[in-house]
Amino acid sequence: MDKNEIFLAQTDTTVGFLSQNSDKLKNLKNRDINKPFLKIVDSFFTLKKFVRPPNRFKNKIRRSKKTTFIYSNNQAIRVNFNLEHNKLLQKFKWFYSTSANEKSKKYDSYFAYQNATVVCEDNRGLFETSSSKIIKLSQNKEVRLRWIKYYLWF
Repeated sequence: MDKNEIFLAQTDTTVGFLSQNSDKLKNLKNRDINKPFLKIVDSFFTLKKFVRPPNRFKNKIRRSKKTTFIYSNNQAIRVNFNLEHNKLLQKFKWFYSTSANEKSKKYDSYFAYQNATVVCEDNRGLFETSSSKIIKLSQNKEVRLRWIKYYLWF
């Protein structure tokens, strides 16, 4: 498998395009060149290759599922805890990640399949769910930028 390929896969949060080539993802999504992608990593060990997590928040980072943290160097990184998704991640250790949709639109399977070079579909299939929480960390404080919306059905 080539590191320049664009994978379509069910991530721990939603259907996403994954690649280690951010330029290909930017072209695909017509994204502003100054807007960075989040990275999804397979383990806390891999996370420490990109950033130095503040000591105060290390346990929170290890235990927070479906949460993206923005670190002091402005890198947004999420550690994956989903076993199915980790099967793909462990081969590459990390990916740039973005939702598998056109800019500012909902998930469209036709668009996703047409633009992916490799489709990685496991027994769960591909489905859209809520996106991750986003928390910005500094040395001493955290700021919640996005929450997961939970809906109760009665």
